[in-house]
Amino acid sequence: VTYTVSNTFPLKALNLFNLNAQTGEIHLKDALDFEDVRSYEIEIEARDGGTPPLSGHCKVVVEVLDVND
Repeated sequence: VTYTVSNTFPLKALNLFNLNAQTGEIHLKDALDFEDVRSYEIEIEARDGGTPPLSGHCKVVVEVLDVND
């Protein structure tokens, strides 16, 4: 199974999150700021190597908490 990002909201989330194509793990590349964006949506596709290949989709929602107030 391989994992790919099919869409993000806002678009700049592509620069903030890293998706491991083999494991599907999502990691942050940089810190998130509550005052900048309060939530991110990442649409992910999982596709197997069968013939024909099958795929599934999911949406990951990351809500940023304001921890300094």
